Parts: sequence; structure tokens; C-alpha cells
Amino acid sequence: MTNFQPLELSQIEIITKMMQEFYAIDNYPIDIETTKKLFQEFITDENLGKCWLIYHEGEIVGYVILTFVFSFEYKGRIAFLDELYLNESARGKGIGAKTIQFIKEQTAKLSLKLLYLEVEHHNQNAQKLYLANGFEVHNRKLMKYKV
Repeated sequence: MTNFQPLELSQIEIITKMMQEFYAIDNYPIDIETTKKLFQEFITDENLGKCWLIYHEGEIVGYVILTFVFSFEYKGRIAFLDELYLNESARGKGIGAKTIQFIKEQTAKLSLKLLYLEVEHHNQNAQKLYLANGFEVHNRKLMKYKV
């Protein structure tokens, strides 16, 4: 059985360790102390988004984070599926699909107008998961400006 529980302040160490594992896959840098502070801010301000730990058969196997943005183009609040991580032992068991279904339910409950996400070009399994669950390749190019 898979279920989802909102992240609590007492679980910041747990999620930070999983985030380190996730970032290591693509060699993304991570500052642990900054990440912990960001989670404290994120959890205490519901306007920033939502984070859930993913449980399977009573064990924490991953996490999923939605961050909120307001869009005039889409007429209200939209979300970015900022991160979805499953540990290696949880992959290939349908937990990702259950997580996407859960997130779709949450987007309806939260009255979100649109859900964006980004996925690495090499991550074919994630791309298949998202495409099979109704996501489509966006016709715009994602760009960034780092301050």
C-alpha cells in the first residue's frame, strides 16, 4: 500500500538525506544547511507549496514537492512539480504512477490551473511515466536567469 503524508518539521533530516541521494544522480550541488533552512521556511508558509513523504508498505521511499506560482496567463495559481524522488528499491513498482495520481488529485483540491515539471533528457523512465499520465511536452523553451 502506498500513501502520502505531509512533511513535518521533525522530518527535515530524513528528506534532506533523500534529496542528497536524488541530487547525486545528476551531480547537482546541494548545501545541506541551506536546504534544511529552506524546508523550515517552506513547511511553515503554505503559500509556497506542499511537500509529502511517500510511504510504501509503511516505509518512507521518497518524496514529492509542489511549489506554487501565480499566473495571469492561466488565470490563477499554478504549480511546479519541483521534485519527485523514489529511492532505487521503490522504482518500477507503480509507486511513481500512484504518486502522479495523488498529485493530480491535489491539484484539483488546491484549485490549481496547471502543473509544470521538468525532467532530465536522459531520464527516459520518468518521461514515459509523465507522458503515460497525461503530461505533454511543452512547446516553449524553459530558460533561467541565475541571480
